Amino acid sequence: MLIKITEPAAGPLALDVVRHERHLPRVKHVGEVSKTLLLRQAVERGFDDAAFEDSSGRLTEATIWNLAFWDGESVIWPEAEYLPGVTRQILVRRLRDRGVPQTTRAVRPADMSDRLSAVVMNSWTPAIPVSEIGGQPTVIDSTFAKLLCEAYAEESRARLT
Repeated sequence: MLIKITEPAAGPLALDVVRHERHLPRVKHVGEVSKTLLLRQAVERGFDDAAFEDSSGRLTEATIWNLAFWDGESVIWPEAEYLPGVTRQILVRRLRDRGVPQTTRAVRPADMSDRLSAVVMNSWTPAIPVSEIGGQPTVIDSTFAKLLCEAYAEESRARLT
C-alpha cells in the first residue's frame, strides 16, 4: 500500500464538547449509534463535529476521530480511555523514529486557552486542523498538521524498504 498523503485535509473543524464514554473503549466494534446522534446534535448547534469528554472532564476522542494536540514542541496524546486508531499508532511510531517529542497527559477543553493546536485523525487522513473545541479557540499551526502528514507518509516508504 502506497500512502501519498503529504498535506493536511480540508479544515479546520469546530468541535462541540459532549460528555460521552465509549463502551469497551479499546475494542473497535459496531453498535455505537450514540456517536452518530452526538454528531448530528453538534451540527445542529453549529459545530462540524463533536469531541468527547469523559466523567473526569478529559478530552478523549471525537465521533470517528482520534485527537492529537501540539504545544509547539511536543505532540500530546490524550490521557484517557479511547480507541487508539491505526493512524494514531502509525503516527506514534513514525514520530518516534523522527525524534519528535510525544507525551500523554490529560487535556481538558479549558486547556485550549493555553495555546494548544489540535487535529483530528482517522483512516481517511492523519491530520485535519481543529479551530475550536467547545467554544475555546485553538491555535491553527499548519506545521503541526504538515508534520503529521509527512510522518504518516513515511509509513509506506518504510514498508517498501
